[in-house]
Amino acid sequence: MERLHGKNLLGINGAGRIGKLTIWNHLLNKHFGGLIVNVGRGVGENLESLIHNLSNDSTYGSLSHFLYGHSGKKCEIRILDSDQNLVEIDGMPVKFLTTQRNPRDINWSEHQVRLVVDCTGAFLDPTVQADNPKGSLRGHLEAGADKVIASAPFKIKDSTQKMPGDANMMVFGINHLDFDARKHHILSAASCTTTGLAHMMLPLLERPETSNILTAGMSTIHASTSTQSILDTVPKTGSSDLRKNRSVLNNIIITSTGAAKALEKIIPQVQRIGFMADSVRIPTNTASLIILNVTFQSPLNDIGEPIVTREFLNQIYKDASDGPGRGILEYSEEQNVSADMIGRRAAIVIEGVETHTRTGFMAINSQLLQSFGVETKQDIMLPVCHAKIFGWYDNEFGSYVNMLGKLTEYVDKRM
Repeated sequence: MERLHGKNLLGINGAGRIGKLTIWNHLLNKHFGGLIVNVGRGVGENLESLIHNLSNDSTYGSLSHFLYGHSGKKCEIRILDSDQNLVEIDGMPVKFLTTQRNPRDINWSEHQVRLVVDCTGAFLDPTVQADNPKGSLRGHLEAGADKVIASAPFKIKDSTQKMPGDANMMVFGINHLDFDARKHHILSAASCTTTGLAHMMLPLLERPETSNILTAGMSTIHASTSTQSILDTVPKTGSSDLRKNRSVLNNIIITSTGAAKALEKIIPQVQRIGFMADSVRIPTNTASLIILNVTFQSPLNDIGEPIVTREFLNQIYKDASDGPGRGILEYSEEQNVSADMIGRRAAIVIEGVETHTRTGFMAINSQLLQSFGVETKQDIMLPVCHAKIFGWYDNEFGSYVNMLGKLTEYVDKRM
């Protein structure tokens, strides 16, 4: 344990898709001095089984390839103490905990962990108390952590409960500056789709020409996730969406997404917009696509031509990629496919060649205007622009885990 003593340690609860890639991300960035990973159970036959699982990935390849590309360099993994499940990976000490499932029983204080990222997806209700027998995010605080970040959106099950004052949902690059170390102890990093969507919407809302949004909607063409069935299965009792139990390998599956509702928490201006969202799951392993449809009250120039055009929208995203969104939002005029986005470290990649706009005129009847107290006998022709914008995101590592890691490091620096 001397290898971990006195180091700035990060706790990670869960070693599934997001947990594993979170480990990889922090091995790459080296912001923390070591990792304490709670797996919550034994893996395979021994510690070597756990190391094997951690070292290889069907989507991103080997850990060596992830860290060093095609250089041929190997990631060195040494077992320091098999009884303590303590290893050294690429020079960083990593200790695995394999006995406790309930966050309050993990005993982070014993391991000198102040900040925890919960990647289980099992504890998402910030109103649930620490002593809940099924576990809760607050259990991490009772176990000794000062802050916990959930790698999924909050879900308050009791509709009579409000968001606690010590909890907040944040997307790095959007509202992470709202973090108050004195106030916020439980955070959510939202979802992969909300992260990408937020970075598509904010540049539009920040420009006066495009901030007057009448309505908006999005569809995410989303890669499969581990919550789906490999083969057709029998739905659980009370299940209303029968499509989620159909084979992920053989189907395009229409389903729901909470991205629009979560976006309202991240960007409050969205609350005034009638925003709809849906998801279409497809049989790929990662990399997804947001198709954003936005209708603007479109201003005209001095000669009656629309200001909001394809070129105008693309310039907004070019400016964002070179300015406040640099390193987070990317603008591309290449003809990309989803495989090109695997591992792409950006919250969103705007596919500029596919941006489209159409401007028309909506007739507002004079009688309708009079009902709102406007004295007129003439109809008004209101210019309206409809735009379609495409944005790629690697829903596992490149977009989501990358942004989650940036948020984690930001919180750590301000604790």
